[in-house]
Amino acid sequence: MNGLLYAAIIIGVFLIMEGVSWLTHRFVMHGFLWHLHEDHHQKQPGFFEKNDSFFIIFAVPSFFCILFGSLQSIYWLQAIGFGIMAYGAAYFLVHEVIIHQRFKWFSRSNNTYIRAIRWAHKMHHKHLDKDRGESFGMLIVHKKYWDKVKRDKKLMKGSKVGYAPEANM
Repeated sequence: MNGLLYAAIIIGVFLIMEGVSWLTHRFVMHGFLWHLHEDHHQKQPGFFEKNDSFFIIFAVPSFFCILFGSLQSIYWLQAIGFGIMAYGAAYFLVHEVIIHQRFKWFSRSNNTYIRAIRWAHKMHHKHLDKDRGESFGMLIVHKKYWDKVKRDKKLMKGSKVGYAPEANM
């Protein structure tokens, strides 16, 4: 298989996964599998949540696409698996590290994009039940969150406070 086509499949699947993630979050996690996702909205003591089981749910198809694609020399299937895996890695970095700061690696960023995704997620978590939610995506956020962060930055310009962190989500 052509390397350019292989890379295009990985990138295409990665981009498609944002839509799959949005739909899954909106209709599955806030739907019939709410019992697994609920503890993510209602903070419980401890590091792990039932919600973490979605990592396995998303990892299984990725693993099998990579495995069968490799064993059967079906490289487009392997590329699909790597695209899903790449989105999973981005999810871990963005959702677990940057947004929820389960690992304190990037806790003081003033980057507009990072602040916008954190604010959008904060607005998602203001709803403690499975209904009336908003902002179900991870990497793509609505313009209103970008605008809010830009307004905040403009208001903060010239003040001695260079960073106004949100409370942990």
